[in-house]
Amino acid sequence: MSEVATGPVWCVVVAAGRGSRFGGPKQQAILAGRAVLERSVATAGAACDGVVVVVPDDWTDPVDGADRVVVGGATRSASVASGLDAVPADAAVVLVHDAARPLASAGLYRRVIEAVRSGADAVVPAVAVVDTIRSLGGGTVDRDRLRAVQTPQGFRAGTLRAAHRAGGDATDDATLVEAVGGSVELVDGERTNLKITEPSDLDVAEALLRRAAASTGGDTDGPPGGDSLL
Repeated sequence: MSEVATGPVWCVVVAAGRGSRFGGPKQQAILAGRAVLERSVATAGAACDGVVVVVPDDWTDPVDGADRVVVGGATRSASVASGLDAVPADAAVVLVHDAARPLASAGLYRRVIEAVRSGADAVVPAVAVVDTIRSLGGGTVDRDRLRAVQTPQGFRAGTLRAAHRAGGDATDDATLVEAVGGSVELVDGERTNLKITEPSDLDVAEALLRRAAASTGGDTDGPPGGDSLL
């Protein structure tokens, strides 16, 4: 078997944003009794062999569940590169996850990891666009050809390192991998895997957690477990 098929999996959780739209560091916001970052790190840690968390330069709080904590850069790509530098050299698969998506399920992590182990250079979870999209220049865009992408995104470690060495900036790392000729595969994302961008998103996320708890007879500690509750 190849190294990618059996080697260690690490996750870089990016939490270096300032939360300008949110009104403060959203990774520190409390969601059903737990910090958003704590939730994201807990799920990543359960799915992966190690977790690197990338934080702002003025961060002083401990990060429970993180194996390594590093300071990010001026851009998202620079922050991911900083986290990637902290991933051990023997890692075969690297996931990159936005801390602001605290409801990504264990099943989503498994799908992404399995697709990378099966041979893809990059794996991106995505969901169909359900709203009608209109271009600012006029006209309606064919939504059947559109997908909204999410994290965690997964990569062959060597391919992701090469993509970052080549430079460039992008809102997701799959774009950098494509730029160096890598293949990108889509897997099913989750509509419950929402991104916390505004304070009202916390209310939606908490409602999903409470619905999951009511359905399973459990509590609100873990992610809701995918889209079966929608």
